Amino acid sequence: MDNGDLEGGGGDLAFHGKGGRKYSPVGAHDRAVLEMSSMDPGSSSDSKSCVRKNNAGTLGSLDSDGREGSNPENGGANGPYQEHKLELFGFDSLVSILGLKSMTGEQAPALSSPRDGEDVSITSGQPKPSAVKMGTMMGVFVPCLQSILGIIYYIRFSWIVGMGGIGDALLLVSLCGLCTFLTGISLSAIATNGAMKGGGPYYLIGRALGPEVGVSIGLCFFLGNAVAGALYVLGAVETFLKALPSAGIFTAGVTGLSLESFKDNWSSDYKNTNSAGIPDAEGNVHWNFHALVGLFFPAVTGIMAGSNRSASLKDTQRSIPIGTLAATLTTTGLYLVSVLLFGAVATRDKLLTDRLLTATIAWPFPAIIHIGIILSTLGAALQSLTGAPRLLAAISNDDILPVLNYFKVAEGSEPYMATLFTAFICMGCVIIGNLDLITPTVTMFFLLCYSGVNLSCFLLDLLDAPSWRPRWKFHHWSFSLLGASLCIVIMFLISWSFTVVSLALASLIYYYVSIKGKAGDWGDGFKSAYFQLALRSLRSLGANQVHPKNWYPIPLIFCRPWGKLPENVPCHPKLADFANCMKKKGRGMSIFINILDGDYHERAEDAKAACKQLDTYINYKNCEGVAEIVVAPNMSEGFRGVVQTMGLGNLKPNIVVMRYPEIWRRENLKEIPGRFVGIINDCIVANKAVVIVKGLDEWPNEYQRQYGTIDLYWIVRDGGLMLLLSQLLLTKESFESCKIQVFCIAEEDTDAEGLKADVKKFLYDLRMQAEVFVIAIKSWDVQPENGSQPDESKEAFTAAQQRVADYLAEIKETAKKEGTPLMADGKPVIVNEQQVEKFLYTTLKLNSTILRYSRMAAVVLVSLPPPPVSHPAYCYMECMDLLVDNLPRLLMVRGYRRDVVTLFT
Repeated sequence: MDNGDLEGGGGDLAFHGKGGRKYSPVGAHDRAVLEMSSMDPGSSSDSKSCVRKNNAGTLGSLDSDGREGSNPENGGANGPYQEHKLELFGFDSLVSILGLKSMTGEQAPALSSPRDGEDVSITSGQPKPSAVKMGTMMGVFVPCLQSILGIIYYIRFSWIVGMGGIGDALLLVSLCGLCTFLTGISLSAIATNGAMKGGGPYYLIGRALGPEVGVSIGLCFFLGNAVAGALYVLGAVETFLKALPSAGIFTAGVTGLSLESFKDNWSSDYKNTNSAGIPDAEGNVHWNFHALVGLFFPAVTGIMAGSNRSASLKDTQRSIPIGTLAATLTTTGLYLVSVLLFGAVATRDKLLTDRLLTATIAWPFPAIIHIGIILSTLGAALQSLTGAPRLLAAISNDDILPVLNYFKVAEGSEPYMATLFTAFICMGCVIIGNLDLITPTVTMFFLLCYSGVNLSCFLLDLLDAPSWRPRWKFHHWSFSLLGASLCIVIMFLISWSFTVVSLALASLIYYYVSIKGKAGDWGDGFKSAYFQLALRSLRSLGANQVHPKNWYPIPLIFCRPWGKLPENVPCHPKLADFANCMKKKGRGMSIFINILDGDYHERAEDAKAACKQLDTYINYKNCEGVAEIVVAPNMSEGFRGVVQTMGLGNLKPNIVVMRYPEIWRRENLKEIPGRFVGIINDCIVANKAVVIVKGLDEWPNEYQRQYGTIDLYWIVRDGGLMLLLSQLLLTKESFESCKIQVFCIAEEDTDAEGLKADVKKFLYDLRMQAEVFVIAIKSWDVQPENGSQPDESKEAFTAAQQRVADYLAEIKETAKKEGTPLMADGKPVIVNEQQVEKFLYTTLKLNSTILRYSRMAAVVLVSLPPPPVSHPAYCYMECMDLLVDNLPRLLMVRGYRRDVVTLFT
């Protein structure tokens, strides 16, 4: 074989590439295709299903340049190893054609590909026989034509012409035909945007508007098909009862084609009729154009018959648009011509009294029409009784509603239970026995389905996502919007009461599915709409700071900062309850973050599993939030990266929430002080507010009502964050019975009354109700006097002093021994022992004040003091322990450099 040529067939089909190489297109019956398609999907490396060894009578292997390679056993140039290009990119060298099914959502078992060292050969075989597929004519056009040309045309259409006149009848046909034509365009666009499964319009609407909308409209469409079966049965019965032999061609008012009849029948003549449709001045049924629309519209339904057969079509994306639209245009044209002919061949009285005028004017005798109507309607009824169960089975097989599990069927099996259920519905409607009463019901359900198809195409066209690439190009969002509007208008034209009932039924099903249904992500248009809306909203927010009137808390919930929860517990059980308390009526977003220590490449799968577990916890707690897992070398580095990068634009988290490490000393967790101080300092640098929860185990859930007060110890200006948090707590049922008390801590020589008045005025302007207290405390540098502190506070203060002194002595001894500067937490520190003691005494006084005034408070909020610069973290931790001592439920709050409340409208 010449190096420049690649054999693959000759003749005119071959074309030449670079270097003069000759190629030929791959056909469906090429040997390689047949061999790949006939391979056993479950075969292993030793099952002789893939190509590797170059035996006699088999295809030769190709080298990396596309030339015919030599066999390694024969001492080929490539040696014992032969590299394939695709393997360089991590793919198998033999691409399975069947694997493309996975892109359409079908389950196809993965084929095993050859690996080096395997001894397998090609086995020739024929493709598995498949069911006979239908083309456009028999697969779509004829079924749609059969479904559209129903009983209404044969036994009601001439009556409609007589009642409404030729003019109104032409308008009626044009309006209904335009509605179905626009729906057909929308259906064509959606149907040609990808592979279709069973379910027809349910599948299209569900994948475009989501499972809730798909199931609600799909079930209504099922009911419409089930009731339509009764419509056809009643039409056959009525035809049978009224079929009387007739000898002549023209009889009782048939004029033949007459210009006089045409003129007399042009205008409308709406009048009362009896229940049989015979004009009667004292009849209880009044007819108008709106009523005629409801009676006639089932005559234009049936455009979904082709899409319902998508699994049986050779080329779905070609047959459905052409066949559906051709059937729609054909029947609409037939109806328009029939209006003119019926209006010209009979008098108005004959049109209104002879329901079977089509049989009366038939040639050579009426029996042909009688028999045809009966057979056609019974066939249409059987089609409804077989199509509706398959629709119900398709909805059930999607496993959205557990209540529909009884109607599930295996692929290729008959839906016996769904058929029995459909038959019961159909028999119940047949018992009613009134064709004119059942017709508007069928009309409403079909119009609801058509509006869903149009809205689906409208949404997909308007969003224009990258995946929206329908082969049918003759569509536009304005056509779909017009079609949906026409459907709704026609529904209200027919009967506003029927419209309200049908919409209420669909809404109830939607609500039921949203509550009881299983979540399904089908890539529907609403998700795309939410995504684009989020992007536009994010861009409109810009990078500037949000105005205080529009400020929302976006808490970053640090789930396991201290690592002392069981491995299978992703977050403290009460942390989500607290996160919900930071939102008003559930509005806002929380970001739950966990940090895994280790290497990202090694722990990537652990991070995915942890994220799924944390997301399950969030959903279980009914918290509006998202889960994020970060892998980092250590907790501090991970948090520092998170606090810098988490979020987008103005949707970055603005509050860091974590629980207080109450057990650090008991568990001897020496790394906790440094981590605790590091997190606070990172938040200060990143301009994030901080909320630290002490007593999280005792935090109430939504059902545990609290009484008493919410006490705020307002020491430093925090932009109003503490005040805002107290107001958010009051919006929750658990705290709505509480009252707010604001304690202003001031120096002893401060004008207490003036400060109190200013704070009251400030709170009044903020529309906040609270009782204000001013507490004057002596200078912080005064040592505790005898009897001025409770015994337990003095004991705690003394113990803290001793531990701090021991710690400072230890680090000093270490620095002296090693000849290094004073080090703590891996960095040099400066210790001002007088300042440390002053800090300890300050927290002691504050703790004693809180215990004195707020021992029985439901929750206490206090300003969080910042860690002193260049001081050991251990000393700060001791001060915090002293501050929270004996307080069961405490929030330490530190704001950031901006206001979150405003006085102005």
